[in-house]
Amino acid sequence: MTTDVAWIQEAVEKVKGAEGEVVLDLSSVRRIDSSVVTALEELAGLAEGRSVKVVLRAVNVDVYKVLKLLKLSERFTFLT
Repeated sequence: MTTDVAWIQEAVEKVKGAEGEVVLDLSSVRRIDSSVVTALEELAGLAEGRSVKVVLRAVNVDVYKVLKLLKLSERFTFLT
């Protein structure tokens, strides 16, 4: 899922209507590109502004490494 940010747009809608936390299953995401990174940054900002915790479940190791390098991992909670 390198250029498809539809799943993040879906997550944005969930965050807009959520209280507490939103869990996103990333088990099918094998890599991310710059458009996904940008969308995740926006999602994190929206969640922080609404005091909603975003939990990323089943994150691929390579995706996690990218998030860690970009210091985005700090803005999410992870479940295995």
